[in-house]
Amino acid sequence: MAERTSELASANTRLEASVDSIGKSKDEYRALFLESQFQQKKLSQLTRKIITAQEDERKQISRELHDEVVQTLVGLNIELSVLCKGVTPTLKRKIAHAQRLVGKSVDEIHQFARELRPTMLDDIGLIPALHGFAEGIGKRKGIRIEITASGGVEALEDAGRIVLFRVAQEALTNVARHAHASLVKISLSEIPGAIRMEIVDNGKSFHVEKTVSRKNPKRLGLVGMRERVETVGGTLTIGSERGKGTTVRAVIPFVPGQSSVLLTDN
Repeated sequence: MAERTSELASANTRLEASVDSIGKSKDEYRALFLESQFQQKKLSQLTRKIITAQEDERKQISRELHDEVVQTLVGLNIELSVLCKGVTPTLKRKIAHAQRLVGKSVDEIHQFARELRPTMLDDIGLIPALHGFAEGIGKRKGIRIEITASGGVEALEDAGRIVLFRVAQEALTNVARHAHASLVKISLSEIPGAIRMEIVDNGKSFHVEKTVSRKNPKRLGLVGMRERVETVGGTLTIGSERGKGTTVRAVIPFVPGQSSVLLTDN
C-alpha cells in the first residue's frame, strides 16, 4: 500500500510538472503571437510610409517634367521656327526634321509623366485618370477598354484612390504585355462598406500561385498590388481560368456619404 501511495505521489509530481510546462509553453506561444502581431503592424506601417513617400516623389517628378522639361522643349521648338525664316530649303528641311523630333520627345515625356503620376488623379479625380490611362494604353496596344464607374468612388480618401489607380495601372500593363487580350472591362462599384474594383480581360490565362511564388521574378508587380491594397485595409484577389481570361478584384473599405451617379465609357 505504501509503495502504491509512493507511485501515485510520484505520478502526481510528474503530472504537476507537465501542467506547469504546458502553462509555460502557452505563455511563450502567446508572447510570440503578440510579438508577431506587433511586428506585422510595424511592417504594415512602414510599407505604407514607403508607398506614400514613393507617391510624393512620383508627383514631384511628374510636375517637374510637365513644368520644366516640356516647357523647355516647347521653347526650343519655337526658336527652331524662328530659324526657318530666310534659310535655304535644305536647312529648312533639317530644321523641320529637328522640330518633329522635339515634338515626339514632348509626347513621350507627357506619356511618361502621366504613367508616373497623372496630374488628373490629383486635379480632377480617379475616374478621369483611369479614362486617360486606359485610352492611352488601349490605343498603343490595340485593346478595347471599357470602364463603368460609380461617381461615389471619388469620395474615397486620397490613399484609396491612389491604390485603385495603381492596381488598375499594373493590371492593364500586365494585360498589354502578356495576355494578348482584345477586351478589358473595368468596373468600380459601391458595395456595403466598401468600394470594389474588378478588371476582367479576355486574354490568356496563367497559373496564379506559380506566378506569385518566391522564385518567380515576375511576381513583384502582383505582390506590389496586394501590398498596396492591404495598406488601406483592403483585399486583393486574382483569378485566371483558361478560356475565360483573368479577373483582378480589389475591395477597399469605404463608408458612403451620398448617392452616386453611374458613369459609363464604351
